[in-house]
Amino acid sequence: MKLIDLITAQSARLKQAGVSFGHGTTNAFDEAAWLVLAALGLPLDALEERAQHELSADDEAKAIALVGERIATRRPAAYLTKEAWLQNVPFYVDERVIVPRSFIAELLADGEGEGTLDAWLSDRTQRVLDLCTGNGSLAVIAAMAYPEVSVDACDISDNALAVARINVDKHGLDKRIRLFQSDLLDAARGPYDLIVCNPPYVNSESMAALPPEYRAEPALALAGGADGMDLVRRILRDAPKQLSEIGVLVLEIGHERRHFERAFPKAEVAWLPTSAGDDEVLLMTREALVKLARRTQG
Repeated sequence: MKLIDLITAQSARLKQAGVSFGHGTTNAFDEAAWLVLAALGLPLDALEERAQHELSADDEAKAIALVGERIATRRPAAYLTKEAWLQNVPFYVDERVIVPRSFIAELLADGEGEGTLDAWLSDRTQRVLDLCTGNGSLAVIAAMAYPEVSVDACDISDNALAVARINVDKHGLDKRIRLFQSDLLDAARGPYDLIVCNPPYVNSESMAALPPEYRAEPALALAGGADGMDLVRRILRDAPKQLSEIGVLVLEIGHERRHFERAFPKAEVAWLPTSAGDDEVLLMTREALVKLARRTQG
């Protein structure tokens, strides 16, 4: 069987099985290509060149078995292959962390231009914090995007930090990225000029409805309380004292804009455009955070 034919057949299996996507792919064909190529030890960009390549029976069996495991266990493909990609950067992942998919990565990598993150930064931006770093992907991408900055990255989970260490070392950034354990901003050592954060923000109703692929991920990294804003409230409260005068907070809240605006009706927020729309990621300046704190206390 040719490689392209095997991928097409496995795509049909995934579709028929009703698996859920969203951990690096959005459709059955891309998921099948990822799994088949991984099973054969081939890079993700090998399909175009090798599409008509005839496979051995052993190779076919390996790929079919891996797709079968994906269907039977409902574990994300990234956990089966131990690799995920974000902005074309490879990262090691396993069940100790959620599969990286933050839209903040786009903003870090997009470069200059109106509506991008760079428009909010300064030539004095020197210190960056990746809060709730998980597998360290945003810290790595930030360090790559801004070679002149130093990056701190923290997480409450020691298991997550162990995975982040693998990725920091994998990309040779151990001298520029400092990892440490912290319950949100409790152990942070600001002031920072930029804090990026993809925190747990899924509301309890949505948590209960998650498909098995998402329930395979650590709930600690997803669950945000009844309205999804439990950790966000703490972050907005504590961020001002960890930001410099030019500092900004970039916060991902996914599909929770309605809950965010209900929880913080007086917040002065800039919504940053991403490939998923303008409702996924917000930015607040230190000044806006200080104002919010005063209004909340008042």
